[in-house]
Amino acid sequence: MFFDHAKICIKGGDGGNGVVAFRREKYVPYGGPSGGDGGKGGDVILVTDPGLRTLADFRYKRHYKAERGQHGQGKNMHGSGGEDLVIRVPPGTILRDAETGEMIADLVGFEERFVVAKGGRGGRGNARFSSAQNRVPELAENGEPGQERWLELELRLLADVGLIGLPNAGKSTLISIISAAKPKIADYPFTTLVPNLGVVQGQNGESFVVADIPGLIEGAHQGAGLGHDFLQHIERTKLLIHVLDAAPTDGRDIVQDFSIINKELELYNPKLLDRPQLVAVNKMDLTQAKENLQRLIDHLAEQHEVFPISAATGQGVEILMQRVAEVLALLPDEEPGPVTEPVIHRMIEGKERFTIGREGPVFIVAGKEVERHLAMTNFDNEAAVKRFAKILKMIGVDRALKDLGAKSGDMVRIKKMEFEYLEEE
Repeated sequence: MFFDHAKICIKGGDGGNGVVAFRREKYVPYGGPSGGDGGKGGDVILVTDPGLRTLADFRYKRHYKAERGQHGQGKNMHGSGGEDLVIRVPPGTILRDAETGEMIADLVGFEERFVVAKGGRGGRGNARFSSAQNRVPELAENGEPGQERWLELELRLLADVGLIGLPNAGKSTLISIISAAKPKIADYPFTTLVPNLGVVQGQNGESFVVADIPGLIEGAHQGAGLGHDFLQHIERTKLLIHVLDAAPTDGRDIVQDFSIINKELELYNPKLLDRPQLVAVNKMDLTQAKENLQRLIDHLAEQHEVFPISAATGQGVEILMQRVAEVLALLPDEEPGPVTEPVIHRMIEGKERFTIGREGPVFIVAGKEVERHLAMTNFDNEAAVKRFAKILKMIGVDRALKDLGAKSGDMVRIKKMEFEYLEEE
């Protein structure tokens, strides 16, 4: 089944904990610190796989977590790093931050890799804290938590040719006879609700991929008739085949049909009108088709090449496909470019180190840096707690609390941990 949208939660592996240990050797009663570091957590990496054409796998599994690093051990033995988690996605996948909607990456290359969540670094063992002032440190760090975020995945198909047109123009019938694709075909509008892909083999051994884009309607650029879901798949095609019904039975006009679709393309993305566009006038085996064909040719005035065809009988289809192969051969052979939307890279360094708010009498301290130090502190270890308090003081949390009117005995909360504020004497 075809799916072009998905929402998943990904998390990098947590770093392994450092350990407190001391050398225990014969005739050395007071050995020095020998606690090893924890290993780094695994990263979550997205890789494009040309064999995938849909996001259906993410319909059934939504949570992905990389392996955590191993804990350190005595005798200065460090924990091994966690294994990276590789998630395969189809080429043309766009990654967005689910909270802000901003684009993170646009994966269009062959076997392109992107680290979407980094694993946390391993906590340092007590051997790292040895100094001339403290020869027997009794503290170690917990591992840093891996990055965690919700992602929205959006697939925009990579195809050489896109079939566009109003509903029931004959696009699905056309792709079924030029390729091995087997779309659902019926005599009513919106039979096709998802794009279909087919590979066309040319007479000279060349091949190209054709996408049958479900029928567009007036107002599609504003989302009418699932317009956005359909239009997004046109953006990466090199060539468009505009399929028109030469003998409409519902009172439509062929010239007006042509204008409606091109107007929707322009309103959605003006650059789509710069794509080469061949016009396939379908259903030429029906009455009134020749008259409508001539009216369209007169209207276009040689702006586009027009090919009279009948997808039902195969009339003119071979000539159309030969011309498609010729046009594709003349187009530059380059990787599909990313969409025009800017990619946002947010850097932690550019943000405030912490923020302080209030919930009644409780002061709420937040911020990635503060929360990272909190997670890496072992609160069962008195030395580690003192170090955490020293860090808060160094980055200015104590001073900021005092400026906001905090008094000794007031409660301070960082995530789920609460502390009692003590003014310095």
